[in-house]
Amino acid sequence: MSGGVDSSMAAKLLVDAGFDVVGITMKLWGYKDSGGNLVEESNCCSLDDIHNAAIVCTQLGIPHYTLDYSEKFKEIVIQNFVAEYKRGRTPNPCVMCNTEMKWRALLEKVDDLEVDYIATGHYARKVQDPATGTWRVARAKDLKKDQSYVLWGINPEGLARTIFPLGDLTKTEIRDLAEKATLRTAHTPESQDICFIPDNDYRRFLKEKHAVELVDVAPGDIVDMTGKKLGEHDGIPFYTVGQRKGLGIATGEPMFVTQIDVASNTIRVGHRSETLSDTFLVEDLNWFDPVAEDVPVRVFTQIRYNHPGEWATLTPESNGLARVVYDVPQAAITPGQSAVFYQDDRVLGGGHIKEVVFEKKLVGA
Repeated sequence: MSGGVDSSMAAKLLVDAGFDVVGITMKLWGYKDSGGNLVEESNCCSLDDIHNAAIVCTQLGIPHYTLDYSEKFKEIVIQNFVAEYKRGRTPNPCVMCNTEMKWRALLEKVDDLEVDYIATGHYARKVQDPATGTWRVARAKDLKKDQSYVLWGINPEGLARTIFPLGDLTKTEIRDLAEKATLRTAHTPESQDICFIPDNDYRRFLKEKHAVELVDVAPGDIVDMTGKKLGEHDGIPFYTVGQRKGLGIATGEPMFVTQIDVASNTIRVGHRSETLSDTFLVEDLNWFDPVAEDVPVRVFTQIRYNHPGEWATLTPESNGLARVVYDVPQAAITPGQSAVFYQDDRVLGGGHIKEVVFEKKLVGA
């Protein structure tokens, strides 16, 4: 329970359904660790959030526990976040947090409490294949709030022990129900994308809070697609594929980051059309249903949280990777981001984008 309306209503719906419920708040970070302000900027894991979660549990008549996972969160989520940017990749920390913290670590802990299931305030559903008995994550009723994209990494055993009480409700319905129940959190504001960076400035976060890890980061060349130097960058970690603003170059027309080459410490830029590609490789794969090697599968594939998705052909390979070929080229396919594969509204599986395959070999690559 984060201290927000969604997890509060998840608990209430379960209580109303007759479950024996225990409220758990995971303290994952402290505002001082992110450079944020406790009162004005924090909206997750603050003292107020924990206090609000405890009050809601009192309102519902259920016990409440706060578990301190801040050190584990730093070791797993934050260090991965920093390391990925150093590698010229763009991570999605919410995927890592859900996979490793809210499921793997929490399930290990709650076994001590002798609980059967964990439930969260995510907008997602799970569905079971009647033939095989396997469970899959599925899109929520409220497609504008759907969070199935960030849940692809849950292991099948963990998913079987998960309940998504909000999956068949809209955000508006949740707010209305919370208000009618006079829950303390009925009017809490929406959470932000990266909970541990209150101002959403990841560059500031890296420079201020992780300067030691970035001590070997150095400026380098910004070049166009022919290899011509256009300017200098401040360091590989401070740029992402698809970025247009803040490049510090003057070409008279919009230019976008097309590729980040860590080996040569070079950032390549081009026109928007030059960010397009239809083929990429995926690693760290997790499947909710088994897939056969070298057998193409048609999937609706989403490559960013706010990406609308597009049809593609997925081919799992014997080397543990998967090759994805879009029907229509997509802009700024970004290494480090998650590729999630849907069949209808159900998640078949997902993984991290490893490499983008461009039609033309880049000069100097």
